[in-house]
Amino acid sequence: VQLVESGGGLVQAGGSLRLSCAASESILSINVMSWYRQAPGEQRELVAAVTKSGDTKYADPVQGRFTISRDNVKNTMLLQMNSLKPEDTAVYYCKGERLGTDRVVYAYWGQGTQVTVSS
Repeated sequence: VQLVESGGGLVQAGGSLRLSCAASESILSINVMSWYRQAPGEQRELVAAVTKSGDTKYADPVQGRFTISRDNVKNTMLLQMNSLKPEDTAVYYCKGERLGTDRVVYAYWGQGTQVTVSS
């Protein structure tokens, strides 16, 4: 599965952006889709995740400001980011995890999209 992110850019603090992750094939078999981010000099961290059934999880810093969703028909995942802060500045990555029939978890990553929030 190939994942391609889009929607990043430069926005002022308090503004909004919507990131999109498009998959090259059906995501019905992808158990968990998630967004990660990595700021310069920092480790990559989980931002939000959504299961195939729609259950969601958010990192504490984005809880209440970001909303993750997935469309299993359009094979896309979205991240709506509101009330953006300068500390949200990072490269945002899309990740998909599939549990294979061999019980091995296969992970797929996108190439990342830059989000920059100015103060």
